[in-house]
Amino acid sequence: MKRMGMIFRAKANKALDRAEDPRETLDYSYQKQLELLQKVRRGVADVATSRKRLELQLNQLQGQSSKLEDQGRKALALGREDLAREALSRRASLQQQVSDLETQHQTLQGEEEKLTLAAQRLQAKVDAFRTKKETIKATYTAAQAQTRIGEAFSGISEEMGDVGMAIQRAEDKTAQLQARAGAIDELLASGALDDPTGMAKDDLTAELDRLSGGSDVELELQRMKAELAGGSAPKQAIEGGNGAGSGQAAAHAEQERPRFDKQ
Repeated sequence: MKRMGMIFRAKANKALDRAEDPRETLDYSYQKQLELLQKVRRGVADVATSRKRLELQLNQLQGQSSKLEDQGRKALALGREDLAREALSRRASLQQQVSDLETQHQTLQGEEEKLTLAAQRLQAKVDAFRTKKETIKATYTAAQAQTRIGEAFSGISEEMGDVGMAIQRAEDKTAQLQARAGAIDELLASGALDDPTGMAKDDLTAELDRLSGGSDVELELQRMKAELAGGSAPKQAIEGGNGAGSGQAAAHAEQERPRFDKQ
């Protein structure tokens, strides 16, 4: 089971490696960094909002403290020491709250400064990564195009390999058909293979057939002339002319023609 699991993971890793596009991975990483930067900026904004709220509360408490101080001074001037003491007591309580808020304000202000500095540094890193990302993507695209061009010229790419195989198969089939046609022609010419249509003849046979056909016409013409003249010698010559050439039969018929005229 462990071996099967290892084989499965190896094949899956290889398939993922083929499917992975470094440019898409870089874009995804850049998007994640932008999201992180956005979160930091929202954190800075939240801290700044809290700091501003504390400042508003401090202003209100300080205003109330000043008002109580004025009221205590007026009560003391009127001889109401009890009212002046109550006003000063309330003012002291407000001052404690002001002191606590000022401490929180300082803390928030420090956190805000830290987050602001972190956001600036992260922004610089994101900008640097974006520049590097675009450079790597451009380099990868150029290398990929160069590789494809090289594979196309060398014929080792998958597409060019398929084209080369198709051309090779076509050439092999063409050569096979040419060899088969040549073999059939040789068999027909040698007589080893009969032509059922009777049209496959060599040059010598065709020439002999032509000459034989011409001799038959000449002999038939001489026979008809001899019958018209009423003689029999040309007929014997014509009948014996099958074993001789057409030229000899024609010459013999020409020599016998005056004899028919005399008779």
